[in-house]
Amino acid sequence: MTAISSDVNSEQTAPRRQGEMLLRVDNLCTYFHTPAGLARAVDGISFVIRRGETFALVGESGCGKSVTALSIMQLVPQPAGQIVEGRILLEEKDLVTLSAVEKRKVRGNEISMIFQNPMTSLNPVMRIGRQIDEVVRLHQGLAKEEAKQVTIDTLRRVHLPAPERQYRSYPHQLSGGMLQRVMIAMALACKPKLLIADEPTTALDVTVQDQILALMQELQAELGMSILLITHDLGVVAEMAEEVGVMYAGHLVERANVRTLLGAPKHPYTQRLLESLPSRAKAGERLRVIPGQVPAATAYGEGCRFATRCHQEMTCCQTTLPDLETVGDAHRAACLLYDSEYQDQPKVKKDAGETILTERAASPDRHPQAQEEMLLQIRDFKVHFPIHRGVLQSVVGHVRAVDGVNLAIPAGRTFALVGESGCGKTTFGKGLLRLVPVHSGSAVYQGVDIASLPPTQFRSLRRNLQMIFQNPYGTLDPRMMIYETIGEGLRAQGLARSYGDMCQKARELLSAVGLDPGMIHRYPHEFSGGQLQRIGIARALAVDPTFIVCDEVTSALDVSVQAQILNLLSDLQRERGLSYLFITHDLSVVRHIADRVGVMYLGNIVEEAACRELFARPLHPYTQALLSAIPEPDPARQRERKLLTGDVPRADAPPPGCRFHPRCPHAREQCRCGEIPVFAPAPGRRVKCLLHEGK
Repeated sequence: MTAISSDVNSEQTAPRRQGEMLLRVDNLCTYFHTPAGLARAVDGISFVIRRGETFALVGESGCGKSVTALSIMQLVPQPAGQIVEGRILLEEKDLVTLSAVEKRKVRGNEISMIFQNPMTSLNPVMRIGRQIDEVVRLHQGLAKEEAKQVTIDTLRRVHLPAPERQYRSYPHQLSGGMLQRVMIAMALACKPKLLIADEPTTALDVTVQDQILALMQELQAELGMSILLITHDLGVVAEMAEEVGVMYAGHLVERANVRTLLGAPKHPYTQRLLESLPSRAKAGERLRVIPGQVPAATAYGEGCRFATRCHQEMTCCQTTLPDLETVGDAHRAACLLYDSEYQDQPKVKKDAGETILTERAASPDRHPQAQEEMLLQIRDFKVHFPIHRGVLQSVVGHVRAVDGVNLAIPAGRTFALVGESGCGKTTFGKGLLRLVPVHSGSAVYQGVDIASLPPTQFRSLRRNLQMIFQNPYGTLDPRMMIYETIGEGLRAQGLARSYGDMCQKARELLSAVGLDPGMIHRYPHEFSGGQLQRIGIARALAVDPTFIVCDEVTSALDVSVQAQILNLLSDLQRERGLSYLFITHDLSVVRHIADRVGVMYLGNIVEEAACRELFARPLHPYTQALLSAIPEPDPARQRERKLLTGDVPRADAPPPGCRFHPRCPHAREQCRCGEIPVFAPAPGRRVKCLLHEGK
């Protein structure tokens, strides 16, 4: 028996009839017993997924999306969690009532799941091939060699390069995009009828995300399977889904086809989610935000669970729980605004200050006084890491993480640095702040070359140069209270002489970033991800810096929290005249917040321009591919995909000539040899590409 087209699989390989019901979820309730009380994580939701259809479940973190997926997979952790009510029908077979043996037969064979983080889902001490073999042998009863052939063919099907070699690899030897492909291969090895994809592209580069989405669409068309897509990225929803359910605090609050829901949302929560998104039309403007947070699953009130955050709250909303009402053709919303019995109820007056905070737009030119002044002048900046081998740990080469960067960062402006993971963006930011050793080059700040300054002299300048790190959970000490975390820099710089000074400054900073000043005596685990990111910002502001490196500060945040952070950074920049180096892979965020953009590839800046010019007319083929990969939350808008093949080459052995040429559709012989010069095809624009030679 060979390959996937074996007799065991031939029936499943045939196209399935589309349109018929595959999965029906009826009044599903999944509760957890916790020290704080009964958590009603999923509290009575119903929906249908048809054959060959993609149904998207969207909403903020903590709304119950992933618990819904685990309930369908029958993987709710016990004994704390339990499905207390409802049915989950897969082709009229109720999964809730099946025996443990029958559930194991369904998992993998009929329903598979792609988990959010492949690094925590794959066993780090087992080879990739063995982990997929295990699934195939368990569910299909194949012999060892037969399972191996099925695994290799499945790895080839998900376009993993050199599948025979990757079969023998360990997870740590593969990139993030390759690991996500492995997770898809594992889920598809037995050709399931339903694929559950839980945030399959969260925190991936935009190019890798585009590859994964294209792959999922290709495999769905080939196998005729249905997809339950769980995500907070409404751009991904617009491209992938036919039907959408919006989930909030354990309930479905709106359900419709994707065009209707994204084009004319009815529920106030859905409206605010869409208004929180950065877009072409809102570039440079202030984003609307949703005040407050999703309520804890142990503390739901009697009425509408969104009421306290709703801009259209009525007096009846706190005491009456709305049901899904028909508000259009196949469009339903759970809101009392559409219930004739309550439509005449008076609205609750909201705080006027909140309205100003969420609706005030940025001025057309935020910092006119700082247009020409350059805060940082960076020339031929390099960060190389030595490679040691042998007993004597001899240096046998270097990882050229940053390899000759030239750019200037204006005062009071935001310079965005974009590119795929592994291009050197974060290393460049750390190098500027001397958090990693600088190999060579200069970085002139206020007339002083901070790249070559001795550590003792640089220490006095460190208060002016701060960094907000990507992961607040990993950068805030869990044993320190918030006032200690914020006060650490104050003590180091001699800006706080006593406990009282430290607490007072911490209160002022928490207030400045929109948090309750009374929270200074709490620990990091008592805060949400968005709140922790605000604390990271407060910590960076404590020593009154002029320049801040923002490293992926909105990565993987809900769109509502992302809008709050972006507004906050804009406010602080306007009030304090701050300059930002904004490192990110989210190009929608770049378009919203940046003044200038540098595109980085394998340690080099390949294009630099004003933000509007770069998005309007990208010049480098790499930039064009990046921008073509941005998913727009508009299903009517068609984009031309320019999928990149392969991964970023290794920084210890970069290709000769143009480093992008192995992946470039326009590469020619001259691109493969010699250093590529930088061209200036227009004022304020620089591009490192032979296509613009002589322009």
